[in-house]
Amino acid sequence: MTVSARELNTVEQTELDDAELIRLSWDDPERFAALFERYVRQIHHYIARRLGTQAADDIVAETFLAAFRRRHSYDTAQPLARPWLYGIATTLIARHRRNEERLLRALSRTGVDPLPEPMADTVISRVAAQNEDRGLAGALAKLSRGHRDVLLLVAWGGFGYEEVALALGIPVGTVRSRLHRARKKVRAALGDGDPTSETQGER
Repeated sequence: MTVSARELNTVEQTELDDAELIRLSWDDPERFAALFERYVRQIHHYIARRLGTQAADDIVAETFLAAFRRRHSYDTAQPLARPWLYGIATTLIARHRRNEERLLRALSRTGVDPLPEPMADTVISRVAAQNEDRGLAGALAKLSRGHRDVLLLVAWGGFGYEEVALALGIPVGTVRSRLHRARKKVRAALGDGDPTSETQGER
């Protein structure tokens, strides 16, 4: 069977790490599309979890546009671009902080998830009772932006401490401190329950 040049290029790109794709995109901008394909769904899912699907559509587009424009400054010593991309997304989410808090407060009152269908493999889908789901939303709404960003990158993004530090540009010790404080507040709000601890983020 003959493999076309296009198909060969696709196979090649799936074998390259993120840093190499970004480096190649410096001279061949179309290469950046492969990075988009790798991460667009998970980043959209994360943003939608925080701000709702409609806002996520716009912010995902802004995230990848910003990343494309900044690709020449990417540290190619980092093979995975995921923390970099989530860091850009988190900065953009911050501009919608009031909308996020309003959405969380609405969820805490109504128990209606802002996504059109249940999220698999996320902290919310593992909360057993609806009232606990609502309680979690209320607790998240009361967290400061810095604490909420750290907690949700771990709980909903599946990040480890070092990835969060890279994404937010803060020391690992600060990540640990903020996560500890955020979870303490969540536990207090939920009567010692903490669904956010059911993640693989602590590594």
